[in-house]
Amino acid sequence: MMTIQFCQTCMGSSELLSFALIFLLYQTKMLISYSLCGLPQLSEIVNQGKLVSDEIIFNLLSKRLEAGQAGGESGFILDGFPRTVKQAEILEEVMDIDLVVNLKLCEDVLLEKCLGRRMCSQCGGNFNVANINVKGGNGNPSISMAPLLPPAHCMSKLITRADDTEEVVKERLRVYNEKSQPVEEFYRNRGKLLEFDLPGGIPESWPKLLEALNLDEYEEKQSAAA
Repeated sequence: MMTIQFCQTCMGSSELLSFALIFLLYQTKMLISYSLCGLPQLSEIVNQGKLVSDEIIFNLLSKRLEAGQAGGESGFILDGFPRTVKQAEILEEVMDIDLVVNLKLCEDVLLEKCLGRRMCSQCGGNFNVANINVKGGNGNPSISMAPLLPPAHCMSKLITRADDTEEVVKERLRVYNEKSQPVEEFYRNRGKLLEFDLPGGIPESWPKLLEALNLDEYEEKQSAAA
């Protein structure tokens, strides 16, 4: 069984994980899914922006993984979980994690990308107007990310989230870095942490991520079989 946990330094990079090579597990979607199956209190917790207790999380996670194994799933991915060392320690007791991938993006680019987020007030679609094109130098890689522009009928209806201000985003990054570094160190000490610098958007990053995971040949075989 191959198990991978993605630790996201880059907010908004989770679209890179939307692939069918291995079973993909999103924590939030899992909570919503299980709340529809007899645990409606979770919807209230999530909607209020509160943290779900470790006990509830691991109870749900164990049930979901057991169901997946019974259904013949060969592995799983945890996106952005665990978020604390305590969670990592508990997770280590109940299952084996083969690899932890830390998706990294320099803070200046990350800030620009976050401030470029837009939402259509009519259809609710999410877009990004930031056009990232940073030249490499002094050991830093070049980064290219094209904007994710809306269709013409949404252009005049774009709005910015109230919390997508430079001050708020910088504070989010500060808190995230403060909380994530101990978790990164936890897995680094166990030789399970893979640091992956994002070179750009999906077209630029996807092939290199597969190569880093030794999955590039697997995708070629899958494409040929299709």
